[in-house]
Amino acid sequence: MLQATAPYKIFFIGDSAVTIDFGNVISEDISKKAILLFTYLSQHPVEGTIEVIPAYSSVTIYVNVSVLRKKISPEKRVYEWITRELHKIMLQNFEDTEREKNVVRMPVCYEDEFATDLHWLAKQNDIPPRDVIRLHTSRQYRVYMLGFLPGFAYMAAVDDQIAVPRKTQPQWILAGSVGIAGKQTGIYPLNSPGGWQIIGRTPLKMFDKDKAQPCLLRAGDYVQFYSITKDEFEDHQSGGI
Repeated sequence: MLQATAPYKIFFIGDSAVTIDFGNVISEDISKKAILLFTYLSQHPVEGTIEVIPAYSSVTIYVNVSVLRKKISPEKRVYEWITRELHKIMLQNFEDTEREKNVVRMPVCYEDEFATDLHWLAKQNDIPPRDVIRLHTSRQYRVYMLGFLPGFAYMAAVDDQIAVPRKTQPQWILAGSVGIAGKQTGIYPLNSPGGWQIIGRTPLKMFDKDKAQPCLLRAGDYVQFYSITKDEFEDHQSGGI
């Protein structure tokens, strides 16, 4: 349940976007609040809503201000009206409707060909490469948000022993590459410049525009990585597994 006493802030990030923020932290409890609010606002949209987007600890609502100006009486300012409506929603106690825990098992090949930064990360953290793999596959990661690229899932948190800073300069990264940045881990859905330290690659397609649900992962999912060989990687790509 999202309690009415849950601390939050409401602020506009542009002419047509307003954010409800629970605090700038990586927290599973706060993430659950954000997903709960996202679900509620998706099912009970505020007048003029175009889209609702969840993030790590916030929810952003994009609204059609032109539509609202036509519907709201002249003496009422649109932004004040939106803020007041959102405060009304936040005063409610609505039940936790977050869907049943969905764990996606994600195959990853950690062999050198696909893990361009694995040995550097291991040396940087003074642990053997095999321990990087062991630690990366040892836990389930919550998908906190999608962003940057279509289907790019921000997940946390990796073990402190394999946390590592981003690259100082972005490099070209291939689709399916699995990386670490700080305590986050993520998967590049498309070929793209990027700055995460790459430790492997998955053969699964993270984004497919032709599917009804184009993104393989959704905010609120959990991912369990497991190690596969290069032969298994190629079998996955060819549809053999």
